[in-house]
Amino acid sequence: MDPRHQTEFPRGFFSRSDESDDAGFYEFDRFVTHIDDGAIAAVGELYTELGLTGPASGPVLDLCSSWISHFPERPERLVVTGMNANELAANPMADEWSVRDLNVDPGLPFDDGLFAGVTCAVSIDYLTRPLDVCAEVARVLRPGGVFVCTFSNRCFPTKAIRGWLANDDAGRVRIVERYLELTDGLDEPVSAHRNPGAGTDPLFAVWARRL
Repeated sequence: MDPRHQTEFPRGFFSRSDESDDAGFYEFDRFVTHIDDGAIAAVGELYTELGLTGPASGPVLDLCSSWISHFPERPERLVVTGMNANELAANPMADEWSVRDLNVDPGLPFDDGLFAGVTCAVSIDYLTRPLDVCAEVARVLRPGGVFVCTFSNRCFPTKAIRGWLANDDAGRVRIVERYLELTDGLDEPVSAHRNPGAGTDPLFAVWARRL
């Protein structure tokens, strides 16, 4: 584990109230959406703005994915990883999928500089080794490629890290910003509340490009 997990964040920050094997928790199929339609639309709008949709996007990796990826238009090629095989196999946009528990092994089985973009939708709060995952993301991104994390105020509280649960929305944005700031090879992160006043689930985003 990157030692900065301990030095940059308080003791117990990455612990969870349920430390049982994540594979057991995600064994049960959940063919549901974890944010509402308005927030999903906000994710898709951001992906489009960042050039991650359509045939000119280049290949995209969707981390911690499931049966749905929130692209309004399919990327040139979409690779998805997640925890539930049945959900991943049902993802209609995925060209390739694999089951990966990034809390056990944050390594990504892809070549350096392969992807034009990497996305992580409403899942960054579950990572117990986020700096290791971010380092791998930077490795597999092309120069100029973008890593974008989106999240709301909803989660499975027993599996979210304690540091996430202890913060408000602004604090959670700052947490993700700090992850990206600490990742070698990424530019300064950009953050935004993507749907203020929309009357739907709030949608926050933090993203940075590969130098």
